[in-house]
Amino acid sequence: MTAVSDGSLGAWMSAQLLRVEGALDVWVTDAKVPKLGWGAPASLVQAMRYAVLDGGKRLRPLLTLAAFEAVDAGAQASGGEAALRAACAVELIHAYSLVHDDMPCMDNDVLRRGKPTVHVKFGEAGALLAGDALQALAFELLTPDDGSLPLAVQGRLCAVLARAAGSTGMAGGQAIDLASVGLPLDEPALRHMHQLKTGALLHASVMLGAVCAQASGPVLAALSDYGHAIGLAFQVVDDVLDVTADSAALGKTAGKDADNDKPTYVSLLGLQASQRLATDLRAQAHSALRSSGLANTAALAGLADVVVQRSH
Repeated sequence: MTAVSDGSLGAWMSAQLLRVEGALDVWVTDAKVPKLGWGAPASLVQAMRYAVLDGGKRLRPLLTLAAFEAVDAGAQASGGEAALRAACAVELIHAYSLVHDDMPCMDNDVLRRGKPTVHVKFGEAGALLAGDALQALAFELLTPDDGSLPLAVQGRLCAVLARAAGSTGMAGGQAIDLASVGLPLDEPALRHMHQLKTGALLHASVMLGAVCAQASGPVLAALSDYGHAIGLAFQVVDDVLDVTADSAALGKTAGKDADNDKPTYVSLLGLQASQRLATDLRAQAHSALRSSGLANTAALAGLADVVVQRSH
């Protein structure tokens, strides 16, 4: 893997995206189960691949790989394999959450990543099963049985990802979001919802890379602060884009939050204050990286900028 220097973030991202896309293409498959001789139903695999491949910013896997490289400047081969598995695992969890969130019982959306949502393409039952299977596959990637990943590391990675995805993380945040439609939330309550719904998985993406590189102590704490800052910044910017961008640019239906009377940072603070908050959170992320004492944080710093400056 290549370290990032000034001006080379784009090249680094392109190289890592190729690695992640290639790995997902291999791992989201209908490979036969050893000794049993059968694989997953073709229709299920088709829906899973539709949900994951050829779309999305891949921000979460990029954060995992950038955090790993920041801690392990030498990017050891064994740790690099673990980081790639973790990067793909967190993307699978993200993909499953989008599949389920788009369903009629949740946000009832018909457009995602510029194409019909999974339940529109494959039906509600097909989408439900595809999401379930993607979630299970994420943890399968973190627990290879070939001895390539120590059991203790497997356990730590699974714990980080499970907490971020579960009732005190992403799923819990979605439950709060659904229960808050039409209700006034103050800033602390809105922040809590967003930290769970969106921020938890972004924070976990950073932590997964740090665990693969065996970070500890002050470094782990600094990267945790960085992850919390960009996790919230991402959702603040999402709230801004929901009112400033069109559906073609977003690749999903614009204006859905306002149409559904959902509380957002823009509805609570206003557009300009929300934009200032995102900028402040980016500054917090950069400050956390400086406090880490790590020399190779250019990719993480650049990704914080990407989160706040993005247009979709």
